[in-house]
Amino acid sequence: MTEKGDIEAYPEVVNTINKETINKETIKERCLRVLSRTKSAASLKDPGPPPDGGVLAWMQVLSGHLVVLITWGCMNSFGVFQTYYVDFLGRSVSDVSWIGSIQVFLTFFIGTFTGRLTDAGYFRPVLIFGSVFSVLGFFMASISTQYWQIFLAQGVCCGLGNGFLFCPMLAIVSTYFSERKSLAVGICACGGATGGLIFPAVAQQLILAVGYGWTMRALGFITLACVAICNILARSRVPPRRTGPILELAAFTELPYTFFAIGMFLVFWGIYFAPYFLGSIGVAVINMAEKESINLLLVLNGVGIIGRTVPAYVANHYAGPMNTLLLVTMAAAICSYAMVGITSKGGFYAWTVVYGIAGNAFLGMFPVALSSLTADLSKAGVRMGMIFTIVSFAVLTGPPITGVLIIRDHGRYLYAQVFAASAMLLGVFLTCGARFVVTGRVLFYKI
Repeated sequence: MTEKGDIEAYPEVVNTINKETINKETIKERCLRVLSRTKSAASLKDPGPPPDGGVLAWMQVLSGHLVVLITWGCMNSFGVFQTYYVDFLGRSVSDVSWIGSIQVFLTFFIGTFTGRLTDAGYFRPVLIFGSVFSVLGFFMASISTQYWQIFLAQGVCCGLGNGFLFCPMLAIVSTYFSERKSLAVGICACGGATGGLIFPAVAQQLILAVGYGWTMRALGFITLACVAICNILARSRVPPRRTGPILELAAFTELPYTFFAIGMFLVFWGIYFAPYFLGSIGVAVINMAEKESINLLLVLNGVGIIGRTVPAYVANHYAGPMNTLLLVTMAAAICSYAMVGITSKGGFYAWTVVYGIAGNAFLGMFPVALSSLTADLSKAGVRMGMIFTIVSFAVLTGPPITGVLIIRDHGRYLYAQVFAASAMLLGVFLTCGARFVVTGRVLFYKI
């Protein structure tokens, strides 16, 4: 009998062999699929160390710069609106300062929630939401004529938009860098200086030429262009951390984190006195024309390019972010005390340059030093957000408190100047305490 005949004679054997072959093939395919999925899951859990450079990483820095430009660039320029709104709305300096304060407050306060949403993988919806509200706030302000309308549009709406943009974008940038983190975040923070030149200059040139409404619309179109670029370029790198609380209260069991949070609260209590009231002091004390007083704000923000880049370079290569933060904050506190004795126009311009460098350096180094306190990148958003929320109450109450002190001092600025400077100095001491817990009595220690 032939071989073919043998096979035909035993069909049950053939069926058994075929089934075993099919089962082996199936098992092999399933194993390959499982291994592929396991490899894919592992790669999602561990994206590897930060690239610390490359086209994609620097695209995030550009996005971060633009976000800071439209958020802090506008808020650092509120002094222009402060002076204008006092006359336009017929309200006191304390009332008007609440518009800027609520905007900065919301930018920081909702950082806890937007930071956690970013960690959970919702960076894209958060970015879109913030973009819409930031643009909407300017266009709604352009048709506002009463105090409560401007408060809701520029204060609340823009503040919400800024809060959904600022913390998440900085958290994303910090996940792309390790050795160059100070430089990267410093370049992002430099957007505050760029915007601090653009927003006052646009307001100064347009508000008398085309009116308040079209000035705010022009600022709205600038914001729209910036957020459009950010939505195209921004990319999240670290995989989502779905589980976990909105607040990581265990962070406050770490003394450096706690001291840093309290210290920053005190510093932010006083740091915004100068940007808000610089123009008013120029008009009331130095007898400047209102248009010239806006030039002081341009100088204050313009020198911020130096204040936000040079300290970042020093921190990255030599001193470390915490040491650099302490030095520039001490310089800003000393400048705040020195402001009391200035009576001449030349002296006021010189003071503005020095304080502009020191104050902008603090605002630039604050997020860098804060990000250095977080070793676990998956918690970067929530830990940054918690301190943003804490300091939000400082920026909410600081300018109105100084406004009340100005009224109590019968229009003079001494009480407000001493309050702002003293709060900042106390904040420096507490931040020194945070450093001491980490390094002990070692003076020359890069941290």
